[in-house]
Amino acid sequence: MKGYDPYAQYKKTRVETASPAELITMLYDEAVKSLKLAVKAIEDKKPEIAHNNIIKVQDILDELSFSINKEQGGEIAENLLSLYDYMKHQLIEANLKKETTLVNEVCQMVEELRATWQEAAKAGTKSNG
Repeated sequence: MKGYDPYAQYKKTRVETASPAELITMLYDEAVKSLKLAVKAIEDKKPEIAHNNIIKVQDILDELSFSINKEQGGEIAENLLSLYDYMKHQLIEANLKKETTLVNEVCQMVEELRATWQEAAKAGTKSNG
């Protein structure tokens, strides 16, 4: 089988079978990974790699924004949308200036959101089970 990539197939299956909560966690995981790669690329003077990873995180933040239910989420949803917007602006600035401080700031925020999301997902699972 020419071009068969078992890891890509595993990843595809994992995404297709994940719950909505697991998908959000995967997006946060991918964002953290890409932000760390961007920092390393900036430090290694590889601006194109940094740019690509920062753009990937901006796309992830867009996807996370689209997944928010504004009607059900109320004030929390609005605050989260504002936070995603802030992070995207920081990443635009970081990409223009190739500034690791800004990328690290966003990375810390994403890691905190991921931890909060996981706690909320666990609590939701316990109350449903």
